[in-house]
Amino acid sequence: MVDRTGAANSDSPVSSGSWRELLGRRYLGTSAVLAGGVALYATNEFLTISLLPSTVKDIGGERFYAWVTTLYLVGSVIAAAAANPILVRVGSRAAYLMGLLSFGVGAVVCALAPQMEVLLVGRALQGMGGGLLAGLGYALINAVLPSWLWTRASGLVSAMWGVGTLVGPAAGGLFAQFGIWRWAFGVMTVLTAAMAVAVIAVMTTGERGHRGEPMKIPVRSLLLLGGAALAVTVAQLPNNLIGAASLLLVGGILLAVFLVVDRRSQAAVLPPSAFRPGRQKWIYLTLGLLMATTKANLYIPLLGQRLAHLAPVMAGFLGAALSTGWMLSEIASASVSRVRVVIALVISGPLVMAAGLAVVAFARMNRYNPTAVAAIWALALLVVGIGVGAGWPHLSAWAMSCVDNPAEGGTAAAAINTVQLIGGAFGAGFAGLVVNTAMSAGLPAARWLFATFAVLALVGCGVAYRACRGAATPTGAPG
Repeated sequence: MVDRTGAANSDSPVSSGSWRELLGRRYLGTSAVLAGGVALYATNEFLTISLLPSTVKDIGGERFYAWVTTLYLVGSVIAAAAANPILVRVGSRAAYLMGLLSFGVGAVVCALAPQMEVLLVGRALQGMGGGLLAGLGYALINAVLPSWLWTRASGLVSAMWGVGTLVGPAAGGLFAQFGIWRWAFGVMTVLTAAMAVAVIAVMTTGERGHRGEPMKIPVRSLLLLGGAALAVTVAQLPNNLIGAASLLLVGGILLAVFLVVDRRSQAAVLPPSAFRPGRQKWIYLTLGLLMATTKANLYIPLLGQRLAHLAPVMAGFLGAALSTGWMLSEIASASVSRVRVVIALVISGPLVMAAGLAVVAFARMNRYNPTAVAAIWALALLVVGIGVGAGWPHLSAWAMSCVDNPAEGGTAAAAINTVQLIGGAFGAGFAGLVVNTAMSAGLPAARWLFATFAVLALVGCGVAYRACRGAATPTGAPG
């Protein structure tokens, strides 16, 4: 039940539909397209990271190594932020095909690239196409699925990041092992074409999200977001700590300016509700902090090899532990229906993350028994992933439903992916700064990195509490 203030009774079940309904005949095609677009984007991101050493060895361009990921991320942030205006203007089918076209052309350019400069062009195209696909994933949940399926659909879509983290490195390593890195981009081209066929078969031209005033592309907001993403991503490159810290500061300033501009703009990335009193801003901030905290995982392979003396393969697979926990936890959490339990999951998730990160930080290194170290780290990172996934689908559904005006729903949904990408960019930049600072000072990098991010997770717990205050039923009931 819901009381007079709109808050849900903590003992009331939240109607979240069922997996059978979401994956049944009526919504199976839509669910497959939504999940497939995000899986394509996530898999490609981690696939390319695994291929880069072989790519550089073949075509050169080592000085551009980090820019392969940087341009991909910046393009993704800009395209994801434009997802809902594009959806409203051209419809779901055309929007998806635009994203797939950019992604597919980018994959072809990468596969045929004779030198690194050409490959960077392909990566920028892939980033723009992939960011649009990922942003449309949440926007289409709001536009084409009934509200009682939002929680499960959000869990399904965001769990594809876990799938990408598992499949991407393994596939990339396999192609690299046989020296056929170009084939990997060829396979991505084929998968993109298959997705295009599925979109044409499943999507209709009439699905445009919430109708209302014609939506303009938020150009100023996109430029500020792109600049912030570029600054914090480049912050990982310089060995000079002052330079890295300065770039992070520039990124933070650009993000603050973005918030001011976006609040005053009629063409905005964030819904107006995010700037008013209420839970919306805290929900987004919780999602951003959760994603930022996971970026400590980026340094697991490096630290595993250097500090725990793990074999490269074993160190590489450690990173998959977090994604596995995230994916399993998210699917299980999306099935929870009681409000009291949902709130407990959202608030306790960051605490669970902090506990797992603390174990990684203070686990004793033992070069003579690397298997034991790997087991401890893997279990702790699995726990971290469980903490991320515990509240994610409910926070995503809340973000779509906690708006003052239902017409804001599409913008609110598309903003989830934008917040996720920006949070990840800042988390990665901050992780790089901590690791470089610790190493230059002769301090234990792993301990400082994971202890710092454990504190960040505890901050997330306080923010999550604010996101849950006065929590109302996040979705409607079937009609």
